Amino acid sequence: MSHDHNENPLISRYASAAMSRMFSPQHKHSTWRRLWVALAEAEAELGLPITSEQLDQLRAHIDDIDFRAAATYERQLRHDVMAHVHAYGDQCPDARAIIHWGATSCFVTDNTDLILLREALELTCAKVASVIDALGKFAAAYRDLATLGFTHLQPAQPTTVGRRACLWAYDLALDLAELEHRLASLQARSTKGTTGTQASFLALFDGDHQQVCRLEHLVAEKMGFASTYAVTGQTYSRKIDAQVVDTLAGVAASAHKAASDLRILAQRKEIEEPFEENQIGSSAMAYKRNPMRSERICGLARFVMSLQSSAAATLANQWLERTLDDSSNRRLVIPQAFLACDAVLVLYENVARGLVVYPEVIARHLREELPFMATENILMAAVSAGGDRQDLHEKIRTHSQAAAAQVKQHGQTNDLLQRLSEDAAFEGVDLEAAVDPSQLVGRSPEQVDAFLTEIVAPIRARYADRLPDATELRV
Repeated sequence: MSHDHNENPLISRYASAAMSRMFSPQHKHSTWRRLWVALAEAEAELGLPITSEQLDQLRAHIDDIDFRAAATYERQLRHDVMAHVHAYGDQCPDARAIIHWGATSCFVTDNTDLILLREALELTCAKVASVIDALGKFAAAYRDLATLGFTHLQPAQPTTVGRRACLWAYDLALDLAELEHRLASLQARSTKGTTGTQASFLALFDGDHQQVCRLEHLVAEKMGFASTYAVTGQTYSRKIDAQVVDTLAGVAASAHKAASDLRILAQRKEIEEPFEENQIGSSAMAYKRNPMRSERICGLARFVMSLQSSAAATLANQWLERTLDDSSNRRLVIPQAFLACDAVLVLYENVARGLVVYPEVIARHLREELPFMATENILMAAVSAGGDRQDLHEKIRTHSQAAAAQVKQHGQTNDLLQRLSEDAAFEGVDLEAAVDPSQLVGRSPEQVDAFLTEIVAPIRARYADRLPDATELRV
């Protein structure tokens, strides 16, 4: 392996091998050849003079691509598609004359991209489902473990650890619905011709419009698509790319939010991501357990989200029937968006399946804030015991401010309950019961149960045979 050239860290460090293979030169150009075979087969079936021997020769050389020959041709011709036409023709001399018959370059490039989008979306859907599955199991395990809720990053009404995980999982469930919609919406460009008018194919079939339509649908069917886009220019609309990248950015944003939450919780020592026996958290501070995987999720997710503007700009700059400034940009943006999103999901699943929870720390933090959280319940109980609501409210306000001063100004523990217990106005109130965490989390456990039944279970059923094996982290 040479170390003299820059490498793509998405390939060498982060993304799965499965996603990397989808955007490999081998897979891309083998797909080109499958499309040329599909085109030739369809043209033969519709009566054009193409022999079975020619088709057999094309089929025999789909995967054994001579990339060196193709590179030599491209240096001469300055055209990647024609370079591969010539390289394929050298291997299939009897079929050379009918390769790419009637087609424009976008027949292979755009139809291949649609096939790759389909395959990459399918893998992404399965990986999102796998993370949802992991979060669902975590939520079930901690459905009723009370923890402080936060609004404005300030302590608020308690929730449960499991319910918080449902928030993370639901974002992904919404993303999965959008991914599935994009996948279901994909169609073939098929045989639309140089500017989308099918003029070349109309000439091939001597002006027979029905044959041209049959060719379009037959090739699409051979590509595995049930339908074709209603109209195209030379390319399928780059709106499709923008919509797909937007959806991937949505997955990234959901992962970023959850990873940010975990970084906050790790700082509070309540929940940590997996930390391996020999893992080093800091080169200087040996005691540290930095949330490096969650941080990496955020960094990679930020990159995916940044690609939205590029895909939108490419769409906006497709003048009339097409310009070629999309090509170089799409070579970067589409594979990178999928690879980076894949890397995010690899990390997210690894983290979700190995989260470490510290119930005692969670309980201590909850105890520190619960007296304030329970003041409304205490007020209601004291009124029910015969007290005056307005007088009691003022007493609670005064005691609460004094307790807060103890915490903030003197670094002491929250002694609100002690103060209330010493006030005769609250003699009839069971203060311990008033601060029972299970009475302050509302319907959190029941909401977890409902979420797992109504949202997670159908996703698990839908992807039962497609959940990928967990990908081992390389770094």
